[in-house]
Amino acid sequence: MKKVINTDLAPAAIGPYSQGIAFQNLTFTSGQLPLDPKTMAFVEGGIREQSYQSLKNLKSVLEKSGASIDSVIKTTCFLADMNDFAAFNEVYTEVFGTENAPSRSCIQAACLPKNALVEVEAIAFIN
Repeated sequence: MKKVINTDLAPAAIGPYSQGIAFQNLTFTSGQLPLDPKTMAFVEGGIREQSYQSLKNLKSVLEKSGASIDSVIKTTCFLADMNDFAAFNEVYTEVFGTENAPSRSCIQAACLPKNALVEVEAIAFIN
């Protein structure tokens, strides 16, 4: 049976979806935008700051489910501008490292919700 994951440490859903779903020993997160969960506004700054916030939100949803950054199997990353790829990778590497990095797809999206610069979703196993 699936279990809805919800935490105040990540932004509330801005549409008809859950922050995440746990099913058996897996967690599937929704895309995490760079919104501050308290203000529901984007963090100040550019791609680096937005990337950190998206990944911080992702970590919060994962941890609420019993998973973690270290248990992520796959991420899908959406960038508003592929010219931000190198800067995004720097932040992503700080969070996931290189030795145990999950598989990943990274694409440029025509327009992300609320005109975000980045959005990240993940699939992880529950520890």
